[in-house]
Formats: sequence, structure tokens, C-alpha cells
Amino acid sequence: MSNRYSRQERFRGIGVQGQEKLRDSRVAIVGLGALGSVSANELARAGVGYLRLIDRDYVELSNLQRQVLYDEHDVKEGTPKAIAASEHIRRINSEIVTEPVLEDFNAGNAAALLKDIDLVLDATDNFETRYLINEACTEYGIPWIYGAALESYGMTMNILPGGPCFTCFTEQTGAESFDGTCETCSSVGVLNAITAVIASYQSSEAIKILVGSDDVCRQLRVIDMWDNHYDSITVMKNENCPVCVNKEHHYLGKVSGIQTDKLCGRDSIQIVPPEKRRVDFDELTGRLSPLGTVSVNTFSLDFDSTTASFKLFRDGRAIIRNVTNPGRAKSVYAEYIGF
Repeated sequence: MSNRYSRQERFRGIGVQGQEKLRDSRVAIVGLGALGSVSANELARAGVGYLRLIDRDYVELSNLQRQVLYDEHDVKEGTPKAIAASEHIRRINSEIVTEPVLEDFNAGNAAALLKDIDLVLDATDNFETRYLINEACTEYGIPWIYGAALESYGMTMNILPGGPCFTCFTEQTGAESFDGTCETCSSVGVLNAITAVIASYQSSEAIKILVGSDDVCRQLRVIDMWDNHYDSITVMKNENCPVCVNKEHHYLGKVSGIQTDKLCGRDSIQIVPPEKRRVDFDELTGRLSPLGTVSVNTFSLDFDSTTASFKLFRDGRAIIRNVTNPGRAKSVYAEYIGF
């Protein structure tokens, strides 16, 4: 039987010893959308031995244009992305371990999800999560790879221990510095090719870092596939950086009360209760059925009525649909689910 990784082992940059390092590596991917699904697919095929797949969302029809691990069956079943990604990867490579984490990545669980990991891939869609990843990885000395894509352009940068961090790059300490008017894929669109290219850059850099290559990129890469633009920008370390130099935390460990988060490009707000709990879907179905339409699968409960619409997960987390105000989202949760 031929070696699954024979073509990769013959590559001068990896070899047999490099392949063994990949087998023994542990990688966390935060977000399993356009970037994360491509990276998870590529790293699984490359033989990275352990993938922790973290995502809070479920597969929708609009995802299929660019999120390569999913199909129409996942849409029909409303499968969570972490679960769907793990199931597809297991059919691609049964020799590696995947750990699906169907949770919101936040200040309360970031340390537990990352501190035993060798490398983190950022495949998120918001600055707050990236600043949290930056603080956690800086705290535990973990390399991570930033990535973003919109319309036809994207960028990626390796954040390595001892080098410039994400705060050095943005010159900001947190997401509150942004005015909230950032464009999204839902408002301006995105080419599937640019998400694949940026994610492939992330994957290749991840492999370089994991095998200990001297060819790891030390610059910010910027690409526009429509305007035929490619650039590499040197980011300097801020010797007074509040995060990587002074070890200040604006997000990590800062947990208080109910968390709300507006989902990118959607009139939906996520509610994360103060503590996890095991929701009794049978009891809740009986209570909600007279008020609207209820559908349940293994992972979530969907409710729709003329006054409220939401998807509730077993740990108590919910996505409240058709709302833009956090206060209204909390009211819907309290009225129909209960804290």
C-alpha cells in the first residue's frame, strides 16, 4: 500500500522527519467558514495529527459558495460547522484526530481551548476575537496566523512569539477602536478564490512553522486577485506594546454576566448565558409548540413565530434572529428560553 504522504515527504522542505513533526502537532482553527474550512481540509490532508475545530455557527446555503467542507445535506440538516467539518475530515483522513468544539470562542474559554495547542489559525470574522486570540497566544507563547478576506482582496500575517503581535500591527488595543461600520461579505460580497488563496497561505505557513522551517514569512501579505495586486509589508514590533511587551489583557479572562455578540453581516445576535447548562429540548418543545413552529435535531432547537425567531444550542447558547439590538435579543431569550 502506498504511503498517503509520499508526495509530501519527497518535498525538500518537509521530508520524512517533517512529516513526523506534522503527525505529532496540535493545531486549533478558530472559525470554520471560508478560511477555516479550506485550512482544515488542507491540514488534514497534509497529516497534521490533531485538529481542534472551533465554531459557534451552523451551515447555511450561502456558505456553499466558498466553504469547501460542506454540502447541501449539511444545510438541510442544519448541521453545526464544527460537527460537519469533523465528519467530512474523518472521511478524508481517518488517521488523524479531530475535536469539534461547538462553542462560542470567548474570554471564558480561550485559555482552555488554546493553551495545549502548538499553533492557532485565525479564521474568524471580527476584531474582538482576533484580539482575544492575540492575548491568549502571547500569554502562552503560541504562534498564530492572522487571515482575512473580503471582496477580491485579503491579507495574512504570522504572529510569532517574540515578534510583532496583532496589536503592534493594528496599533489598537481592542475592537472598541473600530466604529462598527466595517464592510462584510454579506454587504459587499467575496470571491471564493481569494478566501481559498488566503487560507492556503495560512496552511502553508502553518506547515512551515510546525516543521521548523527557516523560510517562515516575517511580513504581512496583501493580495487583490481582481486588481492584480500583491504586496508584502514589514510590520515593526512596538517596544511599548501593551500586549506582547507589557502583557496587558483587555479580553483574556475578562468574563462578566451575559455575553451578546452581533453576527457578521446578519440581523442576528448571539446570546451566551453566564454559565453553561444542559437544555432539555423535550421540555422546551412542549412549552414553545403552542407559540410557534419548533424543530429539533441532535444539536439545536429552532423556533419561529410572528414575534420571535431563534436557534438554541444544547449548552444554552442561542442565536436570536431578526434583531439588531442586544437588549431586544436578551428580552427574547428571557421570555422564550429563560436565564
